[in-house]
Amino acid sequence: MARPMGPVRLKKTNPLTLTIGIALCIFILYFLLGSSAPDFSAARKATAASHPLSPPTSPFRQSSPGAKLKAPPVTRYNLNNVTITNTPVENRENVLVLTPMARFYQEHWDNLLQLTYPHELITLGFILPKNKEGNAAYAELDKQITKTQRYGPEKDRFKSIIILRQDFDPPLISQDEAERHKMQNQKPRRAAMAKARNSLLFTTLGPDTSWVLWLDADVIETPPSLIQDLAFHNKPLIAPNCFQKFYNSEKKKMDERPYDFNNWQDSPTAQKLGESLGADDILLEGYKDMPTYRTLMAYMYEDGGDVHYEIPLDGVGGTALLVKADVHRDGAMFPPFSFYHLIETEGFAKMARRLGWQATGLPNYKVYHYNE
Repeated sequence: MARPMGPVRLKKTNPLTLTIGIALCIFILYFLLGSSAPDFSAARKATAASHPLSPPTSPFRQSSPGAKLKAPPVTRYNLNNVTITNTPVENRENVLVLTPMARFYQEHWDNLLQLTYPHELITLGFILPKNKEGNAAYAELDKQITKTQRYGPEKDRFKSIIILRQDFDPPLISQDEAERHKMQNQKPRRAAMAKARNSLLFTTLGPDTSWVLWLDADVIETPPSLIQDLAFHNKPLIAPNCFQKFYNSEKKKMDERPYDFNNWQDSPTAQKLGESLGADDILLEGYKDMPTYRTLMAYMYEDGGDVHYEIPLDGVGGTALLVKADVHRDGAMFPPFSFYHLIETEGFAKMARRLGWQATGLPNYKVYHYNE
């Protein structure tokens, strides 16, 4: 016969244990609910696209699983309403930042995050080669995009991000700096770069884009106000001066040296040299075997000089270059062929000039390139 049970006495729970348990439950619920979808402000929701076939520069919020996909909308755009001014923040002008990327540099991504231009007005576009290095760069880039766009604070999230993979093989196996800058590699390397830039540009340029900022993946340091500073000059094409920081063994301390030699003013010597070249030959800058005697912006920097000081340019580099979207809409692109004996970014400056757009340089405004 079973014995009747007496009253059950419950063990008193430690208040500290109870508090920790409640806090843990709250954290789990916050993580599950808060990370399931980005929390967009009303302003971002208002500009979000309603269909994935909308322009890539428009933000898009994916429908809930199982929801019926709506037909693509017929949308009309009046490009006359797109402003391009020297006060882009006040006028809420959209900026497209385009970057050909062969290697991923964490410093480059960190620099993008610290740009003070409103991120909800910035679309990022990347193009990467389909090779081992490109795959590694894509993996790192995707990791940072997920971290920022999904879990980062809203102020850090960009309007939209587009990633393209090149549909052609890169001409060089190695992307080491020494190999990239060999003279014999310049024409095939820069022709491939021009193709990549054009693919990226033609795919991403949206109807509401005001400015296009070309920023190489190995540019790792710029002023946070880079976009506002360059747009302030209200020029069709404007390039800052690209330098590189390095350890100077002679001075026993960190130092700086010019890096981008494609920002230049033409010379009679270079023009005469071009006349002697074959139709498919190109002029190159910065090589002793091809002295052009052009005036290089890289050597025009003045310590303590006015950062707003402007000079006209005949050739531009692509390390950092702000372009009015109308210049590209007019047809100015990056020739992967000899265009007046110029190619890629320098050919782009020539093409823009033929269309009536003048390039400008800022010799005292510096950005910095990665030092390998």
